[in-house]
Amino acid sequence: MRYKVLTVDDSKTVRIIVKKAFKAYDCEILEAGNGVEGLAIAAKEMPDLILLDVTMPVMDGVEMLTKLKSDPALKAIPVMMLTAEGGRDNVLKIAKIGVRDYLVKPFKEETLLEKCGRVIDLKPLNDAASKAKSIFDPADILVVEDKPAIVQQIQEGLKHTPWKIRGVSTQGEAIDQCAKTAPDVVIVSLSLPEESAFTLFRLIRTNVKTKYTPVFALVVKTETVQQQQAQTLGFSAIITKPIDTADLETKIAKAMNLDTSQRYYATEQGCLVMRLPENCSPVVIAEAANYLKPKFSDAVEAGLNKVVIDIHQLRTLHMGVIKLLFQAMQICRDLGMQFTLVGNAQIISECKGFEDTRGWTFYDSLDEAKAGVSRGASATPQLAGVG
Repeated sequence: MRYKVLTVDDSKTVRIIVKKAFKAYDCEILEAGNGVEGLAIAAKEMPDLILLDVTMPVMDGVEMLTKLKSDPALKAIPVMMLTAEGGRDNVLKIAKIGVRDYLVKPFKEETLLEKCGRVIDLKPLNDAASKAKSIFDPADILVVEDKPAIVQQIQEGLKHTPWKIRGVSTQGEAIDQCAKTAPDVVIVSLSLPEESAFTLFRLIRTNVKTKYTPVFALVVKTETVQQQQAQTLGFSAIITKPIDTADLETKIAKAMNLDTSQRYYATEQGCLVMRLPENCSPVVIAEAANYLKPKFSDAVEAGLNKVVIDIHQLRTLHMGVIKLLFQAMQICRDLGMQFTLVGNAQIISECKGFEDTRGWTFYDSLDEAKAGVSRGASATPQLAGVG
């Protein structure tokens, strides 16, 4: 839902400041230079919040507020008054007419957003220029953990990513970091003293800048009570110690809604190349399978009809991989695509040990496979026997 905010102020500078403050949020800013214009716009647009200056020509803020509150159609609109320092007492006197809050000029954008965020749900815009969209885009991960070894483990485990991992040890440091630059994900250790992890979570959720930031709870695997408490409170995910950094990476990518397809699929020299990594855990298999049909269909839409399935990095074959490969081959047949396989000596040897993969033929290199599929030398394994 996009909220409408009406700013009524005879100062163009103030209206510009308000518009700039809301630029990063999913809000429409309406402007009026006096109370008469403000009432007309309010009646037409029915804003979700009115920022109303006290002192204006033609019709001042007090008169406009009085008329608003006497109109059955408009009286429920929340109003926040803007006043100079000297007018504070006056605002407090008229608050009984129906003012939700007030701001003293000059004010900071952060203060304006904080107060408005109590009235309307300020949701950040999805800014493609500043937010990571792909697994290969930079992102900022804040780890709140008082044990340096844990922070170091996370940094080491995720060093292959373009993500910046920042570590702080206290709630106060975390709040300061969030105020400076809102992170893309926050990981909070539940072992922080005096349950400050839960206090920090609540503060993050009440701050307009971090209200929608994914927050992970980091907890010892056996601490089931803390895990339940974190789930009840609304943490985005639970990460257990000892940390599986591959699982952590997957959960971060999912929380940020990142496109991870580039890990497995690429277009090269007129072919769609499907690659599997050396370790294909159930999480990896599921992730690759999730993109399988869309990627193959997109390739056909783009005019490609050749696929190279590259598993030469794979350390060992197992049924999860076999099922995924049969699924890929079946999609190729359904779409009329030619395909070839690239493997290594270990995989080729293991294939001979499975009845369903015994007939698979492999190329030794990606270049040979690309050349082979271009000549129409598609692999022809049988599909029967794998459910």
